[in-house]
Amino acid sequence: MSKSINFMVEPGGNMQGKIRVPGDKSISHRSIMLGSLANGITHVKGFLEAEDALATLQAFRDMGVTIKGPDNGELTIQGVGLHGLKAPEKPLYLGNSGTSMRLLSGLLAGQSFDSTLTGDESLSKRPMKRVTQPLAEMGAKIATTEQGTAPLHIKGGQSLHGIDYLMPMASAQVKSCVLLAGLYAEGETSVTEPAPTRDHTERMLTGFGYSVTREGNKVTINSGGSLDACDIDVPSDISSAAFFLVGASIAENSEVLLKHVGINPTRTGIIDILKLMGADIEISNQTTVGGEPVADIRVRSSQLKGINIPSDLVPLAIDEFPVLFVAAACAEGQTVLTDAEELRVKECDRIQVMADGLQILGIDARPTKDGMIIQGGKIGGGEVISHGDHRIAMAFAIAGLCADAPITIQDCANVNTSFPPFVQLAASLGLNIESKEVS
Repeated sequence: MSKSINFMVEPGGNMQGKIRVPGDKSISHRSIMLGSLANGITHVKGFLEAEDALATLQAFRDMGVTIKGPDNGELTIQGVGLHGLKAPEKPLYLGNSGTSMRLLSGLLAGQSFDSTLTGDESLSKRPMKRVTQPLAEMGAKIATTEQGTAPLHIKGGQSLHGIDYLMPMASAQVKSCVLLAGLYAEGETSVTEPAPTRDHTERMLTGFGYSVTREGNKVTINSGGSLDACDIDVPSDISSAAFFLVGASIAENSEVLLKHVGINPTRTGIIDILKLMGADIEISNQTTVGGEPVADIRVRSSQLKGINIPSDLVPLAIDEFPVLFVAAACAEGQTVLTDAEELRVKECDRIQVMADGLQILGIDARPTKDGMIIQGGKIGGGEVISHGDHRIAMAFAIAGLCADAPITIQDCANVNTSFPPFVQLAASLGLNIESKEVS
């Protein structure tokens, strides 16, 4: 029988100390993609050595790119230029990584060779029409299952043309996919988004010397340019820092300093929402590294209050909602989230799964079609299921800080997709957690 991993969390504890969480997952993915397509040698520091980013790295090795490392978060990528990738000998397996699959589909749509993208069971259920549709408008030929899911069979040798794409929903992955296809499309490619989403692709393209223009919420690139190798220092991932931002806010007598965290304004929804709830968060040592703003973040205990989460902050905190639901469960009064349908098509249906788990722990959490209504209360103990979703597993672990009985979280192996040292770092700050293999 295959083994799975459970987290066992004893109630109580507080969080004290300073840490640097692992590198940003979004930026790690893109450093491999653009470094591989650049002319020259790209050095990367702070690369996230977790399964998702390593899946992207392996895909480019399979397409003939020489990459040394990762060694302690350091990589050396020998770029092959925009037209130097080679046909992979077998399907590119991307594990659980939606970012890898959606961004690569854009990049591979413009190559001269055929390719196939596959993933694990969870990734194979996630919607891919949102990228294959605009790519088809550009002239790409991509076959999916009848449901519009992976595997994606991408036909090489198509001549792509630029489009002016109005995105029906805010998604950085869709925007990035279309822009990466635009590197290979004749003429101009524009994407207009309904609400701002993370802009790491645009920033990094600019860092590699590729011209990108932005007007309001429209981003435009032209084909015909080239990428020049550069050095990248990946900041700490704010999505991973989020667990400790919430943990130190909800646990009494806590104070945590998170070092060198990326505070890209398209990602700081978690900070804005927690501050609206009354969190004590202080930002210092702001600087810019490789076009990305970074800072140290200090967070201290505070009594959170329930709020109606503003719609404009939802896309800026989309990955952080599992742990924000835990913050809401510990807050005084009611928290209401709307306009977050996207959460239903993540690694699992994060709205339903979080509501189910919070109810098991004694919290009044009511799922709605596009969000949740949570009444703050006392968190009890119990056994919850993460459904193999890394962010849900970590969110329920943090809930233990305010629980009055032990919490067991099943099916936590996928924490390795984004944050392998989570248990050690959380324990070093004061969370009473251990990880157990169960067959």
